[in-house]
Amino acid sequence: MEHQLATHKDVQSGTVSSHVSSQTFEDTANALNVEVNEGLSASDAADRLERYGSNQLEETAKVSPLVLFLVQFKNPLLLILMAGAAISAYTDHMVDAVAILVIVVLNALISFWQEFKAEQSLAALSAMAAPKAFAKRDGGWKEVSASELVPGDIIRLKAGDILPADCRFTEAHRLQIDEAALTGESEPVSKHCDAIPGPEPVLAERFNMGFMSTQVTNGTAVAIVTSTGMETEVGHIAHLMAGAEEPKTPLQQRIESLSRVLIGAALLVVATVIGIGILNGMDAIEMLNTAISLSVAAIPEGLPTVVTIVLTLGSQSMASKNALARRLSSVETLGTTSVICSDKTGTLTQNQMQVMRLWAGGKNWRLTGEGFSPQGEIVNEDEIPADIASESDLRVMLRISAYCNDAHLIEKDGRPAIDGNPTEGALVVAAAKAGISRQELKEQNYETRRKHPFDSTRKMMSVEVRLPSGEDYLVAKGAPDVILQRATKVRLHDEEVLLDDKVRAEIEGVIAGFGKDALRTLAIAYRKIDGTDFDGNDPEQDIVLIGIHGIMDPPRPEVTKAVSDATSAGMRTIMITGDHAATAEAIATQIGIKTSDAQTVHTGAELNEMSDDELREVVTHAAVFARVTPEHKLRIVSALQDNGEVAAMTGDGVNDAPALRKADIGVAMGISGTSVAKESSALVLLDDNFATIVEAVREGRRIYDNLRKFIRQALTANVAEVSTILFAFILMGADPLLPLTPLMILWVNLVSDGIPALALGFEPAEPDVMERKPRSRTESVFAGGLQQTILLRGLSVGGISFLVFITALNRGESLAYAQTLAFGTLMFAQLWHIFDARSTRTLYSKSPFGNPALLAAVGLSMCLSLVAIYTPIGHFILGTESLTGRHLLEAIFISALPTLVLSGLKEIFKLRFL
Repeated sequence: MEHQLATHKDVQSGTVSSHVSSQTFEDTANALNVEVNEGLSASDAADRLERYGSNQLEETAKVSPLVLFLVQFKNPLLLILMAGAAISAYTDHMVDAVAILVIVVLNALISFWQEFKAEQSLAALSAMAAPKAFAKRDGGWKEVSASELVPGDIIRLKAGDILPADCRFTEAHRLQIDEAALTGESEPVSKHCDAIPGPEPVLAERFNMGFMSTQVTNGTAVAIVTSTGMETEVGHIAHLMAGAEEPKTPLQQRIESLSRVLIGAALLVVATVIGIGILNGMDAIEMLNTAISLSVAAIPEGLPTVVTIVLTLGSQSMASKNALARRLSSVETLGTTSVICSDKTGTLTQNQMQVMRLWAGGKNWRLTGEGFSPQGEIVNEDEIPADIASESDLRVMLRISAYCNDAHLIEKDGRPAIDGNPTEGALVVAAAKAGISRQELKEQNYETRRKHPFDSTRKMMSVEVRLPSGEDYLVAKGAPDVILQRATKVRLHDEEVLLDDKVRAEIEGVIAGFGKDALRTLAIAYRKIDGTDFDGNDPEQDIVLIGIHGIMDPPRPEVTKAVSDATSAGMRTIMITGDHAATAEAIATQIGIKTSDAQTVHTGAELNEMSDDELREVVTHAAVFARVTPEHKLRIVSALQDNGEVAAMTGDGVNDAPALRKADIGVAMGISGTSVAKESSALVLLDDNFATIVEAVREGRRIYDNLRKFIRQALTANVAEVSTILFAFILMGADPLLPLTPLMILWVNLVSDGIPALALGFEPAEPDVMERKPRSRTESVFAGGLQQTILLRGLSVGGISFLVFITALNRGESLAYAQTLAFGTLMFAQLWHIFDARSTRTLYSKSPFGNPALLAAVGLSMCLSLVAIYTPIGHFILGTESLTGRHLLEAIFISALPTLVLSGLKEIFKLRFL
C-alpha cells in the first residue's frame, strides 16, 4: 500500500497509525501526497477509492437458515433415532417410524431456533460509522458518503459528528472527542494538532489523532484521513473479532461427551442382544425389532429439548435479576466460571464522577451520597455536617464550582444524571449537596460578563461575573499545577494570605494526599477585577486559590460484598481496564480484588514485553491489568483458558468485542455498552452491575445442578428400559418376549417421565451452592458418583419391571396385558424416583412440597399414564390393555420399592453411590 502511510506497522502489535502521532501534520500531508488547503481532486479520489476500496468494514459470510437447520441432524443422538425410524419403516412398523421421526424433527427444530441468531457484531460496527462526511475536493467543501472517503482526504468535523475514518488533525479548536467505546477512557479527550515527540504512544494518548466511530463532543477540527475501512483501528478490531473463535461451552462439551457415552452404550447393548439372538437362532426381523426397542430405550430422546427448556427457564430467572442471556448455553457456563475479568468503569464503579473529598480555606471535608444524586452531606473530619451559612470559605468555593461550569444536573429515566462533562457534573452535584446551584445564583442577579472556555493549552476555565453588589470577579477552575502557577494568594480561614513556599508546600501535600487515594484533583480560584481587566488584559493572573476538589468514579456500594462472595465461591476477580495503573490499583484494593502484595498489577507496556508462557504464569496471581489494548485483553483471556480456567470477560466498548467473543462467557453492559459489545457477548447486564454477575453465577450453578438431576432421572429410566429387555433376553431362553414395545418406551421417555423431569428445572438452589469451588472444565457430568447411582437405580427398576412382566405371563395373562403391567410399573417407578432425584442427598432430607411445579407435573403424568392404559387411543397406539384395579395398585406400590429401599440405605449408611 503506497500511502495508507504504512498505517499498520504490525497489525498484531496494535500499533495501527501510531507513528503518525510523532509527525507534524505537514509531514503526514506530504506522505499522503495532498495539499491541506486544496484537498484531493475528484479524479485522484476516484483512483484512490479504486485502489484502497470502500471505507466500510467487511462482513463475514452468513450461514443460510436451511444449512443451519440441516446441521442439527448431525447430532449423534438424532442419527441413532433416525436409523431406528428407518428400520421400523422397513419392517412395516409405520406408527413407530412416524412417532420416532416426529421426535427427531421436533428436537432439530428446537435446536435450530436456539441457534438461529446471525451474528451482528461486524454489522453493528458498520452501523457505528458516519453515513456522511464533509470533505475538501477540488478546493471546495463537499458532502460525500463516508464510504467514499480515501486516505489523503481532508475532512471537517464539528460537535456531534461521528468520525468517518482514522485521521490526523491539522486544525483543532477546543476539540474534545468521546473515545470511551474504543479506548475505555471515561471522559472526553482533548485533542490538538501538534506532533507528539518520543516513543509511540498508546492509543488512548494519541491526542493529535481521531478514530473511526468515535464522536466529537466539543469544538471543531480539520483533519487528514490516514486510514479507511478495515485499515482503521475499528477495522483492526474487526480483524481480531473474525479471528477470535467462540469456544465450546463446558455444557456443550459435557453433552457431547454424554452423547458419546450413550451411543457407545446403545451399540454395545444392541450388539450383545443380537449376539444372544444369533446364538439362540432368533428370527432376523425379531432381532431388528428388538434392536429398535433397545436403541429407543438407550437414548434419552427428550435430552436436547429438556436442556433447552431448562436453560430457557434459567435465562428467564436471570432476566428478572437484570442478567439477559443472549445464548442459552451461557446460562450454565456462568456456574462453571472460575475467573471473572471485569472492566472497572461502570461495572465495578458507578461511572458517575463524584467529589469524594475537598479542601477549602484550610479545612478538609468529606462528601456523602452516591453518584449524581444531590442527596448527601458535606461533613468535617469529625463527621459533623457543615454549616454552610457559617463556613464562608466552603460556601464561596462551592458557589464558584457551580457557576464556573457548563454541566447541568438533570433527570433521565427517573434518575439524576448529568448533561455535560462528568467531571464538571461532579462539581455541580457537590454544590447541590450544600443547596447551591447556578440557576439559583443567576436568580440572585449574578451576571456573566465573559467566558473563557477550557482548552488543552491553558488547562483551565474561567468566567468573568458581576455580583449583585456590582463588583466584578473572575472565577476559575483548572488543573492544580496551573492554578498554583497563576496564583499569588490563597484564602485560608476567611483571609487572603500570600502564597509563600510554606503555604505552597502545604497545598501540594493536600494534592499529593488526594492523588495517593486515586482522586483526580481540580483547583478553584478567584480574583477581583476592575473595568480595565476587560480591555485585552489577561485576567487569569494573580488569582486567589480557595479550594481543591478530590474527584473519582467511586466503587458501587454493593461491589465489595459481591467480590467477597465470588472469592468465597472459589472465583478470582481480575480488573482489566484502560485507566491508569495507580487509579486501578487503588480501586482494586478498596473493593477487595487486591488484598496482598502477592497479587500483582501490570500495564499494557509490560504485557508487550511478555511472552505467552510468561503471561500464563503472570495471570495466576495478577489482580489488575491497566492501560490495556484489545490485543492485550485477548492474550489475557487466552492465557487464562490455557491454564484451564473458565473465564468470564466484561466489557462495554468496541475495543472489548474481540475479548468478549473469545471468553468462555462474554458479559456486556446493557446501559453503557455499545451495540458491538452486546452482539459479541453471551450475557448482557441490564444494570451494568458487577454484583449481578455474581448473582448470575449462583443461578448458573443452580441450573447445572438441576440439569444433573434431570440427567439422573432420564438415564435411570433409560437403564431401566434397557435392563428390562436385557433381562428378558438373558432369562427367557431361545424365544424371549419383549416386555416393552418401542412406543411404550417413547411414551415413558417423553411423557410419563419427561414432563415431571422438566419440573426439575424449577428446583431452588441447594444451600451450599455458593460454597463450592467451581467445577473443572473437564469434569464429567457423572462426577460425584452419579454414574453408579444411575446404574443401581436403573437396574433395580428394570429388575422389578421384568419381574412383574414374567409373573403376569406365568399367571396366564396375555402378552399385551403383561407388557401393560411392566409399562405401568416402569412409569410409576420413575414417578417415585423423581422425588429422590430432586435432591443431591435423598428424598428423606427434602420436603416433597418444596417444588409445586413438580407436584403438578407428577399429577399430570399420572393422569396421562392412566389415559395410556385405560383408553382406546392408548390401546391403539401403545398396544396396552386395561388393568384391573388390584393389578394397578400392585404396580404402584411395587414400583416404590427401589426408591424407598435404596434411599433409606443411603440415608442410614451415607453411601453416596446409592
